[in-house]
Amino acid sequence: MSITLVAVITALLLGHLAKPLAVLRHHDWFVGWLGVLSRSGSGLRNAALWIGLALPLIALAALQWWLSGWAYGLPSLLLGLTVLFYSWGPRDLDLDVDALVDASGAEARREAAQHLFPQRDDALVEGGPLVEAVFRCALWRWFGPLFWFLVLGPVGALAYRLVALSAQGAARQRLPEAQGSMASTLLGVMDWPVAQLMTLTLALAADFDAVIGAWRQWHADGVRLGLGHLEAAARASVAIELAEEDAFSEDGPAQSPALLELRDAMSLVWRILVIWVGVMALFVIAGWVG
Repeated sequence: MSITLVAVITALLLGHLAKPLAVLRHHDWFVGWLGVLSRSGSGLRNAALWIGLALPLIALAALQWWLSGWAYGLPSLLLGLTVLFYSWGPRDLDLDVDALVDASGAEARREAAQHLFPQRDDALVEGGPLVEAVFRCALWRWFGPLFWFLVLGPVGALAYRLVALSAQGAARQRLPEAQGSMASTLLGVMDWPVAQLMTLTLALAADFDAVIGAWRQWHADGVRLGLGHLEAAARASVAIELAEEDAFSEDGPAQSPALLELRDAMSLVWRILVIWVGVMALFVIAGWVG
């Protein structure tokens, strides 16, 4: 766990402080690899997603196993750091949010907001949809790779990133329709535990009753896949945050309501990330003390 924590904190610092390194997160090789498989014979074409995922993940799993136990864990630390950093993003969420806040004019804002809606062709520059988009992107870019890294190590982080690529964007377009639908379903399965944990953490970071109420309402008809409970909890939390700010503000909002909601959504996402890292540190300390 201590090696995992060091890898996580280092990857976070590199991603936030060494922003030029983000250009190293290129996934064109995977998009091209899926394209080759999809253009092959019917056997490979019908299994393009599974073959495309299996070969790089098996290779990484073998490397992860081979390096374990060497040189006091230093090779494993470097592998974990490299893979987690590579699987992060690929775009920086805080930079995309800042670009939208700083954009001037409706067209510039729509163009900046498009990066927060990778699953659709039109961006909605409105408070509610932007709040939901920030939390969805936080899951896809940050918490999904982080959760699966904690569960399975480097192979888990890369698996999540490759599945997310297969379900969205250029990689999805290279796959046959049936394979693309499978990728979306697989991403939903991998997102489900992450979204549940994010919602629980949001309850600790914001208004507990509002978050739990939104969670219960979403699951009133039974357990189901989807991010609706996280999105509803995020909107409820942001509404309460804005209401509390207005109660202590004398001058009123200096920005449009949509941008104020966007700012508060990003602040809540940062709080969730800090709590996750803090819990990991507590586990490490408990292990040392024990």
